[in-house]
Amino acid sequence: MKIDHLGIAVKSISDSLAFYREGLGLELAGTETVDDQGVRVALLPVGEARIELLEPVSGETPVGRFIAKRGEGLHHICYEVDDLASKLDELRSRGVRLLEGYPRRGAEGKLVAFLHPASAHGVLVELVEKARTS
Repeated sequence: MKIDHLGIAVKSISDSLAFYREGLGLELAGTETVDDQGVRVALLPVGEARIELLEPVSGETPVGRFIAKRGEGLHHICYEVDDLASKLDELRSRGVRLLEGYPRRGAEGKLVAFLHPASAHGVLVELVEKARTS
């Protein structure tokens, strides 16, 4: 496993980009909207990992509710795994709670799943399946 990205909840991607691009010198690799999760995402590579700025499309999305309750900031840490289904089966067998019982499509069309913070000592953990090459 390796860290794939850190998800940071922001009210506005355009307002936040100044810090990450000008302040830290990171380059914007792209943006997209993930309708299923109700967020706009900006991808900023940092070494082998990335920062994902997450802007809610409304206040009624999970990231929108997060910002309303806690403010902007670190939302989750994402680890890359080789086989998401197998990893989820293994975690379930160990009593780890999942936010949803199944993988879904996340940014860049990759399969993702979230672990409940109660099972990860208060941290929202996302797992993403490693991109398969032909």
